[in-house]
Amino acid sequence: MWPAYLWSIQDDSSVYLTFDDGPIPEVTPWVLQELQKFDAKATFFCIGNNVRKHPEILQQVIKQGHQLGNHTDSHLNGKDTRFETYLQDILKAQAELDRFGTNRSKLFRPPYGRIKKRQGRALIAQGYKIVMWDLLSGDFDPSQSPEYCWKQVKRHLSPGSIVVMHDSVKARERLEYVLPRTLEFIQKKGWSCKAID
Repeated sequence: MWPAYLWSIQDDSSVYLTFDDGPIPEVTPWVLQELQKFDAKATFFCIGNNVRKHPEILQQVIKQGHQLGNHTDSHLNGKDTRFETYLQDILKAQAELDRFGTNRSKLFRPPYGRIKKRQGRALIAQGYKIVMWDLLSGDFDPSQSPEYCWKQVKRHLSPGSIVVMHDSVKARERLEYVLPRTLEFIQKKGWSCKAID
């Protein structure tokens, strides 16, 4: 449906964990600790406003060798937002990320996975790679139990998967259940966790 977007990666031995909505002091440092235990790399799709509030946490993400991506400045839904407003919000977030001088790739993930074709074309023309997913953990949904979220991940995870999790307060209870189990599962399968580039 959206062939120019990245949904999964051709890879026989690696999984691509991604975390949306951070950095958040109550959650992101814990995520970094869990990833470090398994020598796992990931991609963090950051909200510019959260980067502005918590630059020291973003420094930790960078220091541990993870990749950064843009998730807009204020978590806008592309389908509900005027073209110019949406692009300006993305550029504002990009300016925050660029202050750290280490963003090797221009990765973008639309909040809610909602983006208009015109917005997507404009971002691709500016050199962005739009990263979607093939596995949504469901950790953002308070109506889902942690066990259900883990069951979904375990059932559908495969090499090349791009998995969405959230380093947010809202997702914390489910994330704290799902992430360690996911990392253990990946290790037992003999796969690795890589960042998207």
